[in-house]
Amino acid sequence: QVQLVESGGGLVQAGGSLRLSCAASGRTFSSYVMGWFRQAPGKKREFVAAISSRGGSTSYSDSVKGRFTISRDNAKNTVYLQMNSLKPEDTAVYYCAAHIRLSVVAGEYGYWGQGTQVTVSS
Repeated sequence: QVQLVESGGGLVQAGGSLRLSCAASGRTFSSYVMGWFRQAPGKKREFVAAISSRGGSTSYSDSVKGRFTISRDNAKNTVYLQMNSLKPEDTAVYYCAAHIRLSVVAGEYGYWGQGTQVTVSS
């Protein structure tokens, strides 16, 4: 069992940066793959990035590749999403999630945080 709490969202101008954090409870954090997803109003939840349990492998959606970086600190039970060169279309609620294997499918993740709002103004 793992509980996830996101933070770091906010309002930023286009071209700006934000760093999201997701703090996990439990002693098994280091055994989970961690993913970031986002959901804009009226749209389906979409994959953003994922990182393997020890951080050796990452995966990104094409829409964020080269702008976003996912990382994790297993000693702090925290996963991060560094978002640079933000665009208005990045506006969404961002969720972190935990799974036992690397996946881009939201439905496969069993644990979710409550989400944090990111708004990018033009």
